[in-house]
Amino acid sequence: MKATEVFLAQLQREAPITRRILERVPEGHDDWKPHPKSMPFGYLTSLVAMMPSWIEMAIVKDELDLQPKGGSQFKAPENPKAADLVKLHDEGVARARKALEGTTEEKLLTGWKLLVAEKIVQESPRHAVIADTFTHLAHHRGQLSVYLRMHDVALPSIYGPTADDKTFG
Repeated sequence: MKATEVFLAQLQREAPITRRILERVPEGHDDWKPHPKSMPFGYLTSLVAMMPSWIEMAIVKDELDLQPKGGSQFKAPENPKAADLVKLHDEGVARARKALEGTTEEKLLTGWKLLVAEKIVQESPRHAVIADTFTHLAHHRGQLSVYLRMHDVALPSIYGPTADDKTFG
């Protein structure tokens, strides 16, 4: 089985799980944090929604500088509503799917770089970046499920039943 097929299958499994979580994000808590060192609720929801688009980025771009000259062009959505987050997620999933379907195994073996202020902080083959994106997504989606629970939001099935949803995803 090709790596692209593995990643497409993983995207197919993970996207609905993430979508179910994002559909339940309540409004009006964007600045809330469970701890002073935690990221704000609104930023976390936007991060989770956008992470599938990182797959496309790892395929079509050769690098990402988190602190480029002139400042970052990235602006997280302000006060995102659940519908906005779902739309952002669905668009990122579609772009990831298209990029995976249009790439080759050889391309996935080529290098990709993460920079901070023009300094390389990580260099990996694209396939490793994509695999790490899925792990990173699961991590932050787990954080988001805790934030939701702390706001008394019923949690959907993730990889199995929750106290609120007894289905198996």
